[in-house]
Amino acid sequence: MGRLPSAKPTSFDIAYLAGVSQPTVSRALRGSKSVSAATRANVERIARELNYTVDKNASSLRSQRTHTLALLFFEDPTPDESMINPFFLSMLGSITRECALRGYDLLISFQQLHNDWHVAYQDSHRSDGIILLGYGDYQLYRTKLEHLVEMGTKFVRWGSVSDDSIGLTVGSDNIGAGEQAGAHLVEIGRKQIAFLGDASDHAPEFQDRYTGLCRAMSAAGIAADAALQRDTVSSEESGYAAARSLLASGARFDAIFAASDLIAIGAMRALTEAGLRLPQDIAIIGFDDIPAASLTSPTLTTVMQDLKGAGSLLVDALLSSIDDAPVARTVLPTRLIRRQSTAV
Repeated sequence: MGRLPSAKPTSFDIAYLAGVSQPTVSRALRGSKSVSAATRANVERIARELNYTVDKNASSLRSQRTHTLALLFFEDPTPDESMINPFFLSMLGSITRECALRGYDLLISFQQLHNDWHVAYQDSHRSDGIILLGYGDYQLYRTKLEHLVEMGTKFVRWGSVSDDSIGLTVGSDNIGAGEQAGAHLVEIGRKQIAFLGDASDHAPEFQDRYTGLCRAMSAAGIAADAALQRDTVSSEESGYAAARSLLASGARFDAIFAASDLIAIGAMRALTEAGLRLPQDIAIIGFDDIPAASLTSPTLTTVMQDLKGAGSLLVDALLSSIDDAPVARTVLPTRLIRRQSTAV
């Protein structure tokens, strides 16, 4: 005799009708990639037909999981004093949607880099895993990442992806992006290209963007001039100060590649105040394609990162890690968005 459905459908009812185990049903409904697409689709179809909803309290008691992910923003200097980089705010939507699709709640928290956030979240057990956005000085951040690894905390971070990256990492192809930006500036006839951004191991993403720029220049037979590089954090005021420093040095330059749009917007203000025309005298490229990039005058050519793909991959990578499924570091492609600041 076949199994009779419960008055209130359970995951065991779905498992019976789908011909799979109850743990497979649980993984399928969480969207785990460890379950085949066909099985996942079949389980989801049966769940819809039964009007099944996940009982998060019961599920949590069985698995000792909270079915909650934590998203930690780290402080970043911004003009509106929000201290959250607008690029990461743009990424928030895709992360939130992906969590909802997977049946997870999202706990959002703002952290200062100097406090012991890594200990607090390890001890609180408020979430099954952590998504980390932003980091400030990477060398300080790195020691805290190493502590999370030692404690067995499940986490994924957005950042520079390399063989020596600490923990599970998702990020953009920053070297390739730098090459795109450099090749575009060379294409429009620029040869004295400045770079605004901390090109050191304290900011590996910026460092990779500068590496890509230098490669593009070298491929075109142009030597990068170290005197045209300024260590700059991602803020408008830092970009403004860096551009003023370049102008005060008397160094000749006909283009700027800024490591972020915020830096580029600040630099544009300094150049305009100095009476320079953009892009006729100085062409400029930013990075991130934040909403303000299309509102500047002239509008800002920039490198766009895959926000939707980033949010999906961050959540997917973290849930796979929580399930102890194999997951690799992921590098996302970027795209150059051409606007008026390089349209000569």
